Amino acid sequence: MTLKAARDLVREAERLVVLSGAGLSAESGLSTYRGAGGYWRQHRATDLATPEAFERDPALVWEWYSERRRAALEALPNPAHHALASFQEQRGRDRVALVTQNVDGLLQRAGAPEVLELHGSLFRVRCSARCGGECHDERTPWPHPVPCAACGAPLRPGVVWFGESLPELVYASAIDLASSADVVLVVGTSAVVQPAAGLAAIGAQHGAAVVEVNLEPTPLSGSVNVSLLAAAGEVLPVLLAP
Repeated sequence: MTLKAARDLVREAERLVVLSGAGLSAESGLSTYRGAGGYWRQHRATDLATPEAFERDPALVWEWYSERRRAALEALPNPAHHALASFQEQRGRDRVALVTQNVDGLLQRAGAPEVLELHGSLFRVRCSARCGGECHDERTPWPHPVPCAACGAPLRPGVVWFGESLPELVYASAIDLASSADVVLVVGTSAVVQPAAGLAAIGAQHGAAVVEVNLEPTPLSGSVNVSLLAAAGEVLPVLLAP
């Protein structure tokens, strides 16, 4: 099937859910995780992105996330971010839901009215002791160590680490959205990180068509309605054009 077929599905959808991954922001110059030059090809996740790593060496973890925050702030939203943000603004949040695995905030900076962040944000910090303390913070470099104002325990990056569950309410909302979608549009994700990767399948099980946009085939490609192997920045402005 072709871009035209995908465009017809998207245009006719009463409810569209977009699931985006690191490939969406790669065109803005940010690293992916598993692709060539990705974070986990250069670093061990167990050294930087687990609760144990933070407990062992909080300064190292703060430093790495501070560098990622700096890179995200210096990056600019690309045409794919702008196309998604404009489409949601035009159609409305009730008809277009943006669900992302990304933590870089680029969809919001492109003007998206509402983004569901499955894996948290580089621009939030929260209490490592789970006292509930959380705040928005765009400083870079981060000062460290930073104590929680409520309980004094160290604050940590507000992202989901390996070995942690997705925020319960956020994931429940994502499941509800996928279950009620007419079309699930999957953009720039490897389709291997669970449970986020399962949202397209949940949509399909409830009757949604699935459209994939990615540079390379993924485990999802063989089961979708349309798979477009191309850069999101080239495809989405056309796919989502009025």
